[in-house]
Parts: sequence; structure tokens; C-alpha cells
Amino acid sequence: MHTPDDMLDQLQADLSATEHDEAATGVDRRQFMFYSLVAAAATTFGAQAAQAQRAFASDAPRSLQRDVLRALRAQQVIDPLGNGEPPAMQFQPYPGGTGALMQKLVRERGRDAFERSEFTVEPFSGAVPSNDEDIAFLPAHRLSALIKERKITSRRLTDIYLARMERLNPTLLFAVTIMPEQARAEADRADAELAAGTYRGPLHGIPYGLKDLFNTKGVPTTWGAPDFKDRIIDEDAEIVVRLREAGAVLLAKLSTGLFAQNDQWFAGRTNNPWNLSLGASGSSAGPGSATAAGCVAFSIGTETQGSIVSPSIRNGVSALRPTFGRVSRSGGMVLAWTMDRVGPMCRTIEDCAMVFNVIHGVDEKDPSTITTPFQFDRNISLTSLRIGVDPNAPEELVSGLRALGAMPRDIGPRPTVPGSGSGLNVEYAAAFDSYVQRKAKEIGLDLNNLPTPEEARAAAAAAPPAPANPMAPADWNPRFVRGRTISGFEFLQQQRRRYMLIAKWGEFMRELDMFVGSPTADIGPNAQTGHPCAVLPYKFDVPGGGRRGAAADSTPALNPQPICGVITGALYNDDQLLSVAHQFQISTEAHTRRPNV
Repeated sequence: MHTPDDMLDQLQADLSATEHDEAATGVDRRQFMFYSLVAAAATTFGAQAAQAQRAFASDAPRSLQRDVLRALRAQQVIDPLGNGEPPAMQFQPYPGGTGALMQKLVRERGRDAFERSEFTVEPFSGAVPSNDEDIAFLPAHRLSALIKERKITSRRLTDIYLARMERLNPTLLFAVTIMPEQARAEADRADAELAAGTYRGPLHGIPYGLKDLFNTKGVPTTWGAPDFKDRIIDEDAEIVVRLREAGAVLLAKLSTGLFAQNDQWFAGRTNNPWNLSLGASGSSAGPGSATAAGCVAFSIGTETQGSIVSPSIRNGVSALRPTFGRVSRSGGMVLAWTMDRVGPMCRTIEDCAMVFNVIHGVDEKDPSTITTPFQFDRNISLTSLRIGVDPNAPEELVSGLRALGAMPRDIGPRPTVPGSGSGLNVEYAAAFDSYVQRKAKEIGLDLNNLPTPEEARAAAAAAPPAPANPMAPADWNPRFVRGRTISGFEFLQQQRRRYMLIAKWGEFMRELDMFVGSPTADIGPNAQTGHPCAVLPYKFDVPGGGRRGAAADSTPALNPQPICGVITGALYNDDQLLSVAHQFQISTEAHTRRPNV
């Protein structure tokens, strides 16, 4: 085993061969070597050299610091971090902090409200469908009733969905890895447990699909990237563990766009089953497409900025983007520690509530998680709820809520704070540091000499863009590079303004339980503030003002499909939000329609 002296001796030998521009830094080679060794000792051996490191940081010219850091990175003294390690600072969306939230909830709802509530499946009524397609499109909570009452087996249901996947995936490209052997084994186990009198709850025996950002033992986790298409991270993400313990059956890893962007991944584009000329949107493309096509009972998606909401709207399914921190992200790909969320994408809102009741709550492996009460109420009264309506809200959705007894109030524009950017590029760059360093070596990109944001803007203004961007090869994403040049000061100022935005939204929502806005208008601000929303179909029509019939020009002809609206809730108001959306949904039928694929 090498001693500290051995390690520093080797580093000194390596540094002696390192290029150093004395003219640029004003520091001769002996000083350069000294400062480098001081920084290396502080980095490698910690507190023992902290005082010397402070001297280096305060005395050394900035140009020298850059040279030293370049040399240290070249010698791997500063090791790159992987994708998952969280920062010490944790995002708390509630104005006043999580402690204030806990005191408020205990005072208003009592300690017992923090115990996981029981989700009761209502009995199945009527004849059991005999046709496989009719069974496949039943809502998950109806399938749950059939399994509980022993009117269908999990194995039969699993075989129905696997057969549909085999038939439709070549057209829709929603599945990265289909897992027939594992799924059938899990289904058989669920049936055997039920026969022996063991019932795990409403998800017992229910087949589902998982966005391919989550680790699964023995199965590739690709992140939609060709670099990782054969990679196996041999552990199960927390979401997989919780769903398995609840008895759910994992059928497939479903597609995500490249590193959670859009609907394009290494096998092609995931398609919308209602309109094959359209992509499924993203980045939860596979969950949206597979759920709409009746190939899973429900699916799990993720969102940083719209990746649950957008594909749910595009594919006409119901979904919950939860309040930030309510579902563990442990074992999932990180884009942004302060913005990433996990949520259910389903055929009905009640299905979303059934799934969320299992997956929410604290996980010590994800320090952002929190447990707050969740009590779904199928029979909630809308008359006393404070529901806001934006002028651009879908009239059919607002009219339906009024018919149910709601008395919506008009609301104006949502709060803004200039300069409150989330710092998303910085989080991207930090999360993908090790990957970017590897890719930079492959393509010859010098990460120590990247242009600053100001330099990049000046260069872009001075000359037209090059025909090919050397920072954007086909199999990775330049957004993981841009954040490396943003100063710590600038990032921290953004976060301070972000808190100002959170506080303003707290004031805005003080007199509201929820509001209906334009479907995608609040995605950006709510990515920063952490508010939840429910996506639900409110009518059946041609999307986006498109045309029916044969195309006479380049605009594709579109088929009618469920058209979705969005209801945004107050922080941690996910249960009330879903209860209201459920009341609307059971009075409509758009969510019951099926695509012709």
C-alpha cells in the first residue's frame, strides 16, 4: 500500500512533465510545482493540508489556479463524480422550509395522517370481459378488483400484455427491454401467494412498465443512449423495490429519449398510438405510448421539465406529476437533484392514486424525500374548494367542474422573478461529469478551456453557426457541457432568486387549493417551485387544431384522440388534486376510448 509521501512523490514526477506557461501566469515552474502539490495534498488528504490550500486559493493568480486544476485533473487527483451522488444542499419547495411544513401539517391534520392510508379497491360489478383487448384496456383499479376476487389471474393478464407488446412494439417503439421470463415468474408468484391467502394490496399481480432510467437487477439500464445500450447496473431502484413488495409485475423497461430528452432514442422514435405520424413526446415517451396502447396496466415516468406532462398530453393518458420530494429517485438517472420527480402514468386518475399510495414516502437513500399525508377521496365535494381558473383554461374542463358544484374564481398571471433561472445546466453538468470527461477525451474536447457564457454568446454573435457542432456528436448532449462554465456566484444568485419565486408562488397559492391553466403554461415555473399537477382527458377530438382525412400538403392528417387538460395543486395537495380530477373524470368518457392500432 502506498504512503502519502509515495503518492506525492509520484505526483511531483508527473507534474514535472506538465506544460506550464510562465509568461501567461507570471509564476515560474518551481512555484507552479509548489502550488500544485499543495492543492493535491489538500484534495487527497483533506483537513491536514487545509491551511495550505487556503493559501493557494487566496494567493495564486487565477490563471495559475486554472493551470493547476488542469494538471490535477490530468493526473486524476480530483476524481470525477458519478451520476448519483447528491449534493449537501437539498431543495425544499415549501416556503419556510420542511420543518415549518411538518409543524403545519401536524397541527392541521394530526400525527395519524402521516401513516400510509389504506387504498380500498371497490368490488368488480358486471360481467368479466372475455375478450383479451377488452381486458387489456380495463383501468388498473378494475384489474385489481378482478385479481383480488380471483376472477382473473396475474399470469393471464401478464400474457395478454406481453402478446400486445410483441405485436405493437415494432410499430410504436415504446419498449427498450421486454422481460417475458421474469414477468411470468413474478405473475406466477403473485397467483400462488393469493391462492395461499397472502394478498399484498391493490397492486398485487398488476403488470406495469418502467421508464428506462431506473436500475433493475440483471436487465440493461440504457438511459436511451447508445453508449449504455448493453450496460447492466446490478441493483434495483427504490421504485422497483416498492412496487415489487406491493405485488406489481414488471413487464418491460420503457423508452426514454436520449438522456431524458424528447422521444428519440437509439432504436428510433417512440410513436403516439393515436397518430403514428407523431412522436410520443418525452421524455417519458415509452410510458405514455405503452399505456395509451393498452400494453401495460400502468407505467412509471419521470419529469424534470415537462417529461410526465407532455407525453401524457400527447398520448391522451391520465397522470400525476407529484409535489417535489414525495417519491424516491434512488437508483434512477439524475438530471437535476432539485427538480427531478417520479410519478404514475395511467388510464385513469383513480389508477394514479392507487399507484401513488404505494410509491410515495421517505427513502433514506434519497435525502430530498419527505412523507406527507395522502388520503384519496373518491366522493370529495367540490363546493367548498378554492379552485382558480386562468382565462386560457379549457372551457370544457372548467364547465365540467362547475357542473359538479365547483365555484371557480378567475386568476391572473402567475408570479415571476427576473433572473430566477433554476441553474439547470449546472446540475446537468455536475450529474454527468464522469461521462462528459470520458466523451471529451473521445472527441478531443478540452474541458479546461471551454468558452465562458459571455465568450460563447460573443462568438455566436460574431459569426454564423458552424455546420456541425463538435460538442454535439449524435450519442450525447451538449447541455451537459454548458453548465461547467457558469460561476459559483452566478449559480448561487440564481438559487436566491429561485427562492424569491417560491415565496411569491406561496403567496399566490395562499387562497387557492388548485387551479386550471393552459395545459403546458406552468411547466417551467413549477419545475422551479415543485408544485404538483394532474393530467386528465376532458374531450375527444383532433389534437392541436389538426385536420382529419388525407393530407393535401405537408401537414399530417390526424385522428381524433383524448384531449388533456392540467390541474395544478398547492404544494403537498396531491391527494385533494387527484380526488377532484377523479370526480371530473367519472362524469366523462374520453379516457375510455381506445386507439386503433
